[in-house]
Amino acid sequence: MFTVPEIIETPRLILRRPLLSDAEAIFEFARDSEVTRYMEWPTHTSIENAKEYLQDCVPRWESASEYDWMITLHEEKIVIGGISIRIHGHLADFGYILNRVYWGRGFATEAANAVVTWASSQDFIHRVWATCDVENFPSARVLEKIGLTREGVLRNWAIRPNLSQKPRDAFVYSKIRE
Repeated sequence: MFTVPEIIETPRLILRRPLLSDAEAIFEFARDSEVTRYMEWPTHTSIENAKEYLQDCVPRWESASEYDWMITLHEEKIVIGGISIRIHGHLADFGYILNRVYWGRGFATEAANAVVTWASSQDFIHRVWATCDVENFPSARVLEKIGLTREGVLRNWAIRPNLSQKPRDAFVYSKIRE
C-alpha cells in the first residue's frame, strides 16, 4: 500500500487538500471562460458549482479514485489553482488548473513537477501521463518543461464543453519508468 501526501511543498507553493472554505477562490478561476476553455467540465456559473466540487473531493480521496490538492502560494496561503492525480494500478494521470492572474509565472510547472516527482517516486507507478487539447500550447509547454514526452495525438479524445460538444483531439504526454 502507499500513502498519498496531504501536503506537498515546493519553494513557492503549498499543495494541500481542499477545504470547503476554498469555494470562493475556486469560483474566481472556474468562472473565467479563458481559464476553463480547455477543461472537460463547463465553466462555473455559481459558487454552488465550486461547493459541489469540494464536497466530492473527500469521498474521491477516501475511495482512492482521485487525489486533489489546492495550489496555494507559500507566503500568502491563497488558493491560485488546483491539481489532481488519478492512480490506476501502475498508471497515474494528472491535470491542473490555474487562476489566470497567475499565468506565465511558472506556478503550473512547479505544481505539476511536484506531483509528477511524487508519483514517479512510487515503486509501483511506471507511467505518469497527461493530455491537453491540441490547441492548448501553454499547457503542452508545461508538460514538456517537467520532462514528459509527447507520444502522439489521441483523436476525438475529449469533449471540451466550453469549446464544442464534439470530441476534440488531444496531445498525450508521459513519463515512463525505464
